[in-house]
Amino acid sequence: MQAPGNRTMGILASAVAFVSLACFAPQSFAVPSFARQTGLACEGCHTVFPELTPFGRAFKLNGYLIDNLPQVKGLTTDNKEALLLNWLPPISIMFQTSYTSTSKALPDSDPALSGNSQNGQVLFPQQASLFYAGRIAPNIGAFIQMTYGSDSGAFGWDNTDIRFADHANVSGKDLTWGVSLNNNPTVQDVWNSTPAWQSPFDQRTSAAPTPAAATQIDGALADSGVAGLSLYGYFANAFYAEFGVYRSAPQGFGGQAGAGPLDSTASNVVRGTAPYWRLAYEWQQDRSSWSVGTFGMNVDSFPGEGATLSGATNKYRDLALDTQYQFIGDESIYSVQAVYIQEKQTLDAIAGQSNTLKTMRIGGSYYYQRKYGGALGYFATTGTTDTSLYEPGAVFGSANGSPDSKGWIGELNYVPWQNVKFSLQYTAYNRFNGSSSDYDGFGRNASDNNTIYLLGWFNF
Repeated sequence: MQAPGNRTMGILASAVAFVSLACFAPQSFAVPSFARQTGLACEGCHTVFPELTPFGRAFKLNGYLIDNLPQVKGLTTDNKEALLLNWLPPISIMFQTSYTSTSKALPDSDPALSGNSQNGQVLFPQQASLFYAGRIAPNIGAFIQMTYGSDSGAFGWDNTDIRFADHANVSGKDLTWGVSLNNNPTVQDVWNSTPAWQSPFDQRTSAAPTPAAATQIDGALADSGVAGLSLYGYFANAFYAEFGVYRSAPQGFGGQAGAGPLDSTASNVVRGTAPYWRLAYEWQQDRSSWSVGTFGMNVDSFPGEGATLSGATNKYRDLALDTQYQFIGDESIYSVQAVYIQEKQTLDAIAGQSNTLKTMRIGGSYYYQRKYGGALGYFATTGTTDTSLYEPGAVFGSANGSPDSKGWIGELNYVPWQNVKFSLQYTAYNRFNGSSSDYDGFGRNASDNNTIYLLGWFNF
């Protein structure tokens, strides 16, 4: 059996050879921690951050372990690794600042006043994140993000993926396998067509209204706080499979003992565990790669919010299809992603309604010399009209009880350096929370939420 240290060196050698032969520049999420650890520029793992290249996907699947730093090592009496630490910790910082303006100013939040809020919101910062991203121990690496958000005014745990990774030989072909401990379904995924790292929809302002309806796997479950454990395998550099479970783990919940246990004062509490699965196939040739896959999960949850955590549950069955194509040339980079998610809802805890919710996104981007780029995408969410779920309310409500929202998003990007990005983004809504005109019952139109968004994104 190959020793762990030799396996690590083999991974590194394979990675260097891959870069040399394919001329690909490799991500998991574009943070300089990985560049410091590997000795590779950001383009080693990303097309333009945060989108991953084939090498970036391999780096993530291998547990973020490839390194080119001096190591602090410890060996057992039989010459096995007992300790393997980067001499310098792979830590980095992300800082985002932005300006947001909607087509029509939002009404004042005080219903007794008839004025409007200030339009043209400056966020400094919009977000600021601290990352540990890299090796923890032999065969164990992590992407850990702590973020200050302008909307909360506080720091909190953000996307986190801690994984064990190893290799096996199956019928003469390589199997990369591992275990991921994470806090957001699809944050562990390596394709940018899935919700957690969706591109070109990955960066949106927090200072403008967004549609109310979202499927469980498309952010709703992560927002309520979960912890997940999954087992994955990537065979012959082509076939991927992953199976796991998630359990409620909300942050900031007081409960009766400081941090729980969860009781009726919590909301959307998963009953037991929610199974998650993912299957995908990736084809790579020369400078092109194409993937097609499916993923989904089953969630049974208690509504809580004053109701005891027993009896009837709300059942959500999410099924998704996704695909991604990339071409990475010397001068030009093309990328196209698409995802379709269908959720079947059996809301036994809410009078037994049976609803559906469907989300579709398709988008593409182009970059010249990894410096000048643009992206265009279309999004649509449709579903069953249900006035008990989608109620009238100024700006954020639905007058007709429909979750339907549709629109376009376009952006221009300038990347003067590999760790700095400036974006000009425009979002146009054809429908918002069920209608194109007077959608909230208070006179606001979908187009009133059209948004101009300027973003400065710095990673160091």
